[in-house]
Formats: sequence, structure tokens, C-alpha cells
Amino acid sequence: MKKATLINSEISYEISKMGHTDSITICDSGLPIPSRVKRIDLSLKKGLPTFLDTLDTVLTELCVEEIIIAKELISASNDLYLEIVKRFENTKITIVSHEEFKEMTTSSKAIIRTGEYTPYANIILKSGVVF
Repeated sequence: MKKATLINSEISYEISKMGHTDSITICDSGLPIPSRVKRIDLSLKKGLPTFLDTLDTVLTELCVEEIIIAKELISASNDLYLEIVKRFENTKITIVSHEEFKEMTTSSKAIIRTGEYTPYANIILKSGVVF
């Protein structure tokens, strides 16, 4: 049995295949997921699992060099935005429109859907390198 924090086999597998600058998306329960992108659906009910719990768990395995978020997150869900910024103080943060964000998800290796109901609780994580 796996000893690390992240025990979801699908997420762990997708991370293990990622190379430098590949991306994976974590989203709320409402983000449209392109049919050609792998969907990893963790949602159980409203609020479970949370966006931040999912993000924090993914970060135990993934080296991130850049994040992408929608500018709408800042005004609609500022508390969540501030929590995200705390986690990525030394990481490039790119802010785009929600429409641009949705288009960018088509390049993700996978999209992890949470039970989050907070508006614009979505993030694209670009893989860095550990050396």
C-alpha cells in the first residue's frame, strides 16, 4: 500500500507521467470539462472534497513552477484567492479571464473535479522540475 499522502491512484498516475510545463487542472463542481481531457471526478456532494484539500494533497506530489487562475476569482471569492496566493508565494502566478482559463484547460493532462461550490475555484498547475 502506498505510504505517501496522495493515495488516489488516478491522480498519482497522471502526475507521474507529467513532464516540465505539462499541466493539470483542479476545478470546482461547475467548470465545464472538455470531453477530450481525462476527467478525475472526486465530487461526492456539495463541498466534498474541498478545493483546498484537493490542492494541498496534489501539492504533496507535484512540483509546480506556475499557476493559472481566472481574474474573476479575485473579486468573487477573494478569501480563496488569498489562500491560493499563500501557497504559491515563490511561484509564477498568471491571471487570465475565465473564458481564457476554460480554453487553457483543453491542454491539461487531466482535470480533477472537486465538490467545491465556491465561484471560480479553479486552478491550472504547470509542472516544474525537481532539479
